[in-house]
Amino acid sequence: MKNKIMTRMGDGARVELSAEQVKEDILTGTQDAADRGKIPELNSDDLEQLFDIFADTNRIVAVKPGEEVITTDDGAAMTLVGDQADGGVALPLSMMQSVLTFERVCCADTAGIGHTDYSCKPVKPIVNYEKQKYYTLNQVTTIPLMYGMQPNLGQYFQPDGPFPNPSELLPSGKIKEAREAQEEAAEQLRNDLVFVAKSLYEAGCDGFNFDTAASTGDADFLAALEAIRELKKTTPDMAIELGMSSEFVLGLHGDITFDGVRLAGLYPHDQLKMAESVGADIFGPAINVKATKSTPWNLARAVTFVKETVKVADIPVHPNVGMGVCGLPMYESPPIDCTTRAAKALVEIGKADGL
Repeated sequence: MKNKIMTRMGDGARVELSAEQVKEDILTGTQDAADRGKIPELNSDDLEQLFDIFADTNRIVAVKPGEEVITTDDGAAMTLVGDQADGGVALPLSMMQSVLTFERVCCADTAGIGHTDYSCKPVKPIVNYEKQKYYTLNQVTTIPLMYGMQPNLGQYFQPDGPFPNPSELLPSGKIKEAREAQEEAAEQLRNDLVFVAKSLYEAGCDGFNFDTAASTGDADFLAALEAIRELKKTTPDMAIELGMSSEFVLGLHGDITFDGVRLAGLYPHDQLKMAESVGADIFGPAINVKATKSTPWNLARAVTFVKETVKVADIPVHPNVGMGVCGLPMYESPPIDCTTRAAKALVEIGKADGL
């Protein structure tokens, strides 16, 4: 084995590291995750296996036969017609052609679609159009077709929404007012999430993806959890996937609790338990990437969090493996060498049920 290993930084830049540097980055990466999440580090066998994945001289690596997993996605079926900012290629195709290509050429296990904005607030006024789109596509696809969107509480604050903006109130010392604004906005968001998901259910929706949950902090997470709990009572045949936005729930409110549990500060293994408590069918942890650290460091952190999450899970765990999360560089189209290594490590070492 040659001493120099070609890998990347968290921003996608190619770097050449010595074997000792890669091993050191893997070790410090798992230690960082263990310290932050108060969870076990990867054991010696895991560390050696992860090093071997990076030391493999092939550009593309893969799991062993028999260890393949299924994939879900947040709108990947739309990337053929999407723009560059979302990793798309903007081909002159219809949405139906894009989805069918994703199914029949890319051989996807499931397909995910949504509104171009991919957030709850813009979907509500045009939900009837989205129902028709979903129904039409579902008639021509064989694989499960999921509809997805972000809760995105931030769009409910001024100037885009009706509620006072906490980011303006907090710097002014108006903590009480900022918290009240978040609580009121979260209630509206919960109602909108339920309304949109129920509407899609009426069109025969196979599954609903709450993507990038908690992106606006603990109030955002609260709205998603409350909505899922209600939906599992009223739409029991529709699978629900809860995908997170970060490894750590930001306490932009700070005092919000759900079933007696403070939401601020929860890490993936604790986020999972909240998802299970409301009846979510799939949980997607998202582990942050540091652009200034190497991919071995970032991936070691991700695998550490995912392994613990899977260990305590009673539902399938599908880590979010995309731009800037779970070991992949912060880049709109993550390079295949990093993508395949992350997938292999998360499945073989982290024991992920899917991706």
